[in-house]
Amino acid sequence: MVMQLPLPAACSVALVDQVVAQRQNGIHAAFFTGIAEQWRERVQHYLDHGGSPEYVPFWPEIAVRRGTFHNLYKSAAVGSAHGDALDPIRNHDLDLCPACGEPGAPNTLDHYLPKGRFPHLSIIPANLFPMCDACQAEKLEKTGDGNHPRFFIHPYFDVFSIPRIVDLAIDAPYDAPTFELRPHPDLLPEEATLVGVHLRELDVPARYVRFFRNEYRRLIRNVVKLRVAGLPIEATIDGFREGFADPTPNSWQHVFYSAVLGNAALIEFLTNAELPAYP
Repeated sequence: MVMQLPLPAACSVALVDQVVAQRQNGIHAAFFTGIAEQWRERVQHYLDHGGSPEYVPFWPEIAVRRGTFHNLYKSAAVGSAHGDALDPIRNHDLDLCPACGEPGAPNTLDHYLPKGRFPHLSIIPANLFPMCDACQAEKLEKTGDGNHPRFFIHPYFDVFSIPRIVDLAIDAPYDAPTFELRPHPDLLPEEATLVGVHLRELDVPARYVRFFRNEYRRLIRNVVKLRVAGLPIEATIDGFREGFADPTPNSWQHVFYSAVLGNAALIEFLTNAELPAYP
């Protein structure tokens, strides 16, 4: 349920120098000049370690100036270095959430490492990406714990061994099916662990329930029409699936129709059984 995104065009390290330069005539000039070198180093460290909270340390010396960094994020005006860097991230063309795959344009930006604990990353492009409200409400300030140092997939840095990382199992009875949303079984063990924790911490399986119920009813209604028209069931469903393959095979719809096509008993039910009547 995740979509890998290209790293933002603006260089995260160069942005530090640009922001410091633009502050030289302001009241925070001395502060930003004094931290510039270490700020650059910490941003580079973030990039070198793919933003992982397991390896990116806090910066306790700037904790009292957290608000200064937050104000930069809040006042990212067009024409400012950070405003111009963040504008393309805000003005995206996504029609699904890259964190969970739910349909709909994400209307907010998330800080992969939260700005409350990592204020120096508040305006760093590599730490910001579009996210839906539901994911952000679940993620909040979480990063990891003792059992799992990293909870969340990074959309810029994580690359998996297979394209579709989420699997859906649909179980009988098919007139009232149940389902399980889980990491794809072909993932490497460490990949499967990360995907499973990511799904859990964003509460994706619970959020998928209503989508599954509605999409399954829609499928049954469409199959009834296909039967009446004498059209091929399985081939048409494959067309549905391929229509949702772009931009990611981890969209909720593509995962759903992949599960349908991968279930021979369900295809038999759809093709030959008496189907439930849904309004």
